[in-house]
Amino acid sequence: MINSLIYPALSLGGLGLFFGLLLGFSARKFAVQVDPRIARIKDALPGGNCGGCGYAGCDAYASAVVSGQAAPNKCTAGGAETAEKIAAILGVDAGSFVQKVAFVKCAGSRAKAKEISLYEGVLDCRKATVVPGGGTKACKNGCLGFGSCVTACAFDAISVEDGVAVVDESLCTGCGACVAACPRDVITLIPADQAMRVLCNSTKKGAGVKNICAVGCIGCGLCAKLCPSQAITMKDNLPVINPDLCTRCKICAMKCPARAIVIVEDEKEKQLAG
Repeated sequence: MINSLIYPALSLGGLGLFFGLLLGFSARKFAVQVDPRIARIKDALPGGNCGGCGYAGCDAYASAVVSGQAAPNKCTAGGAETAEKIAAILGVDAGSFVQKVAFVKCAGSRAKAKEISLYEGVLDCRKATVVPGGGTKACKNGCLGFGSCVTACAFDAISVEDGVAVVDESLCTGCGACVAACPRDVITLIPADQAMRVLCNSTKKGAGVKNICAVGCIGCGLCAKLCPSQAITMKDNLPVINPDLCTRCKICAMKCPARAIVIVEDEKEKQLAG
């Protein structure tokens, strides 16, 4: 009786020992060497996994940097400080870093933009665009205001106020998630220090704009004509400002008959004063 128990136990124990040794040998033989710098770079990253670098999360970016497939200054959430840390780990130059923020090219709130319908569907901009009417507003290039960008933002940097998305630049990392989520291309990434910005996305002109939005750009081109540094060109009836040429003289904003060009520095001062 005892022998009938001992022999099977010894057999199973022997097999367990054999396979354990085999697995241990295999683990050593076929082990994949991981560069320790990957872990160090991962620790230097913010860990938001926002994808702003163009990779599927911080782990993928850290591996790409070590392998030379990505530059050390691509982490939008970490900015210049993180780029310097990564560069120090690799022993390379961090390169230049331009902090960008999301900008909503629309000021057409419910009080200023004409509404033509009532929408009672799912509060998602992408879903609203596929139903007849495509939302409540007459302007088909403006912000829908249903918050797809809010849902996409991992940093709580966007809110919807009176039917228009508003970016809190102090929280925005420039990851671009909101840009990808917007079905109307109303949101774009711009240099954080760009002072002159166009608050309109409509491609209509003149009365075609004024009839549907009180603050839309009418495409008159006056800003481009008056700009002393030739920093403004017109494209699809909208002014495009080249931040590298702009001297922040503010002439475009002061002369714009529609008040569609905003001076961000002045807006921030008003907020602080309020």
